[in-house]
This record gives sequence, structure tokens and C-alpha cells, in this order.
Amino acid sequence: MLELVNLCKAFGQRVVADHLSLNVADGETLALLGPSGCGKSTLLKMIAGLERPDAGQIRLGGVDLTALAPEARQVALMFQDFALFPHLDVRDNVAFGLIERRLPRREAYARAERALAELGLAGYEARRVWTLSGGEQQRVALARALVTSPRLLLLDEPFSSLDAHLRQSLQAEFRRRLAAARIPAILVTHDRAEAFALADRVAVLQQGRVVQCGRPQELLAAPRNAWVASFIGYHNVLDDGVLPEQAFLLGPAHPPARVERVDSLSEGIRVELTQQAAHFTLTLSAREAAQFPEGLRAGQDIGLGIDRSRLIRFAGA
Repeated sequence: MLELVNLCKAFGQRVVADHLSLNVADGETLALLGPSGCGKSTLLKMIAGLERPDAGQIRLGGVDLTALAPEARQVALMFQDFALFPHLDVRDNVAFGLIERRLPRREAYARAERALAELGLAGYEARRVWTLSGGEQQRVALARALVTSPRLLLLDEPFSSLDAHLRQSLQAEFRRRLAAARIPAILVTHDRAEAFALADRVAVLQQGRVVQCGRPQELLAAPRNAWVASFIGYHNVLDDGVLPEQAFLLGPAHPPARVERVDSLSEGIRVELTQQAAHFTLTLSAREAAQFPEGLRAGQDIGLGIDRSRLIRFAGA
């Protein structure tokens, strides 16, 4: 288990870790989710040994890593740009860490080839990395990270440089590989969908503190406060909770709301409305939008009711 105990780190007046404590169980993937500058990447660097905390402890399997050099931690770090060596072929990139540990070259190559085959890259050994697609480079980087059998895998926005379609297609495979390897992992991301797709638990960070940590479904069912609710993607955030789409009732029997904006979606429309100074956003499917045969346009009024019994209340309330 990885344990972070009261970690503190500041750069001048800017605090990026404020008595931060977290743990990651064996075989678990934890996502660090938060806006730019909240301390996610610095936390990853402290765990890897690339930054020294001002205070606190980092323990892995009960061993204090805080003062250990990066190479003594048996931690693998996978960067968002993959950081592959362009002058080496695929096999040498994957075997690099093993050779640095003085494993005989023949055995290092054999392990690298097995790792590549497991990731669907058998036959790619002699190719130059700059000839590979983004998805292939991502798999090479993952093979290089896993082949050394690290005690912990750290992932710094590993999909951010890929296009949306490729990113989504690789996430499910990536999660399967991590589960099969049984290696605890920490994923840094600012993308809610990525965090929820890949992680067993998600820690939401704000200004160097953990605001909320839990399974994705727990965060969605009860965000701690309005900031967390908005950050994880909820619209219609009130002072005491969130109104889900099911809480809204449309029809002439309800009080009028003014349509402010209508945007077309692939399977329906998104409508922004105001009612008595309150602002709401609704996503209507094509079937739901069909109840307005003349369509919706900015400036018109429609009936909008609210069923507050469906309110998702904040966990901190």
C-alpha cells in the first residue's frame, strides 16, 4: 500500500500540498483530479522522488521512501508525452530500464519482447518510435513502464496528447492491463471522464488539499459541495445540492421559463433557461425535443417545473 501522510509543499507563497494525506491499496488505481495548479503533478513528482516535500512522509509497503533517491524507489513514471528515446528502436526503448539495472542484454530483450507482445506490438521491435502512431507510442511507453515490474506506477496525463477517438478506445484496454498487472497506480488528469473511466477511486484536489475522495459513483451520488459538483460536470448546481435532469418537468402546466440558448447535439439539443433569476441547463433527447413541433428558439417561454424530491444533496451539507 502507498501512504501519503501530511505532505506539505510550497513554492514561495504558492502552496501545492497542504497537509495532504492519501492511500492507494495494492492493485488499485487512484486518479488525482483537479484544475491546473492544484498540485496534482507536483504530488506525482514527490512520490517519484523528483521533488522533496517540505514536510510529511511517503510510505510504500510500510517503508519510508521520503528521503530515498528516485532510482531506489522501484516506481515507474509514465509522462504525457511518453518520453520515448527517438534514437532507439522500440525494443531498446522498452528494455532501457532493465539494461540500466544491469540485467544481461539478452534477458532484457526477451522481457521487452514479451511485454510488447502482450500489448499487441509483436513484430514492432526493430521499428523507430517516431514512425509509430500516437496509440502505438502510448503502448510502447506502457510496456517500458511495466517491464521493470515496478512497485507503483505513476501516470501523468498519459492520454492528453491523443485525439478523442483514440483516447477513448485505449482507456478500456489500459484499465485491463493495469488490473492484470496488479500494480497500484496513480493517474493525474484534469479530465473527469478519463478519471471516472480508469480509476477505482478519484481524489478531487483544490489548492493543494483533497476536497473529496471516493469511488466515481460515490462522487456522482453525493458531491461534497457546489465546487466539486460543478468540477465533475454537473449543471444546475444549487446552494444545497444538484438538480439532475430527471428533476425537471416540461409542459404548459408549469411556470414559464425563458429560453436563452439552444445548441444542437448529435442525439438531441441542449437548452439554457432562466426562471425567476435562476439559470438551468437541460439536455433533451430527440424524442423529448419532439414535443415542441415548431422547435425551440431563444426568447420564447416554455413551462418548466422542478421536482425537488430528486435533489442530489451535497455530502458535506
